[in-house]
Amino acid sequence: MCYNQIVKKVITLFSILIFNLIFINPCYAIKIGLQTGVDSTAVGTSINGKIIDANTNQTICDLDAMKGYVIKPYNNFMAILYNGTYYKINSDNIVVRTFDKGFVSAKGKWYRGLIMIQNKNGKLTVINNVPLEDYIKGVVPAEMPSSWEPEAHKAQAIAARSYALANLGKRSQYGYDLKDTPEDQAYNGASAETAGTNDAVEQTAGIVLTYNMKVINAYYSASAGGQTSANNWGSSLPYLRSVPSFDDNVKKNGHGVGMSQHGANNLAKQGYNAYQILQYFYKDVKFAKVNEDSYN
Repeated sequence: MCYNQIVKKVITLFSILIFNLIFINPCYAIKIGLQTGVDSTAVGTSINGKIIDANTNQTICDLDAMKGYVIKPYNNFMAILYNGTYYKINSDNIVVRTFDKGFVSAKGKWYRGLIMIQNKNGKLTVINNVPLEDYIKGVVPAEMPSSWEPEAHKAQAIAARSYALANLGKRSQYGYDLKDTPEDQAYNGASAETAGTNDAVEQTAGIVLTYNMKVINAYYSASAGGQTSANNWGSSLPYLRSVPSFDDNVKKNGHGVGMSQHGANNLAKQGYNAYQILQYFYKDVKFAKVNEDSYN
């Protein structure tokens, strides 16, 4: 039996568009760790902004647009390099934000949302506090080439959104939810966004994969080398299965569990939509839309 027949046989076992409203209630924003335990960090804003003491909500200083500022630990507080001179910040927890809609900068990239900086034992933790959908906009082009098929981008958006919601608080010991690396999901902020990948996120806004009314941990990897694995690092999950991965010409890259990104793109080239692709790689899953009030 050829791969196309296998895919069609699997897909016909499921209804393609089954949407339920799922009332999970995460914060409107997710916290993404950009830097942990660093000696300094450089920040800025695309338009005029300010630094706020997160402990008191009082403004510490204003920031000029498109100007870089260095933040360093200073005893239990922080210091900011401003016009060539360091000034003490009497806080161990600050927020960098814009006055109006704009971007904040850290780690050499632009981000939506806010930048949070915390002094923990003399080292800085830098966090991007960002609305979930804006976070996914920075994940899709970081995890999948922007030149790939739109339906593959949509599948990636739904998988990434599902993974994020299923793993809220995973890195809580560091003060954030997820890292910005492939240890969780690659995330390059607004700097990585493209019109095409943003469109894929917007067209699937709020949609997640569920099993038994719970958002699944939608594992994925670049390629599975011909066959995906149903083994989740020594254990099994009911929504994982082993299927031909449609990436035979690509060397295995990653854990091979769940969706193969190369396989998703190849299926999209053959005319499969995002929902068909996801129902192929994940077993007995349904689609749900997160309660939109969670984002407001």
